[in-house]
Amino acid sequence: MMPEISDDKQLSKIKNRRVHFANERTFLAWIRTSIGIMAFGFVVEKFGLFVKQVSYFLGKSGHLPAGEAAPPLPPVPGYSGILGIFLVGLGALMALLAFIRYKKVEKQIDEDSYRPSAILDALLTISVLGVATFLVIYLIHSF
Repeated sequence: MMPEISDDKQLSKIKNRRVHFANERTFLAWIRTSIGIMAFGFVVEKFGLFVKQVSYFLGKSGHLPAGEAAPPLPPVPGYSGILGIFLVGLGALMALLAFIRYKKVEKQIDEDSYRPSAILDALLTISVLGVATFLVIYLIHSF
């Protein structure tokens, strides 16, 4: 009887190992997504700064007449800095939530009591929809 229990336990460990690897792959996918969102936020913020600097140096018309000095224009207020900071923060929050989810699922796998949780998925979906809505409104007003 002892060898059967040992074999069953060993098969269970092998099976759980595969599930743990799947959990780890999912965690790493969430981390890649959060890094991508943070990088996008950084690019949005820096591109907004670049546009402000170009508009400052070229003037509002886009070119300067020969021999005339343009009066310096104040920087145009924009939302790219706010959006960039928000995206970087969202990416960092997503990484933290992904780690919490990873550890929770790891414990549930070991206890054989896995229950899916839609909280992180819902937060991501709502965040992406919010950012997409903001970008659409921003692009419509920039025409």
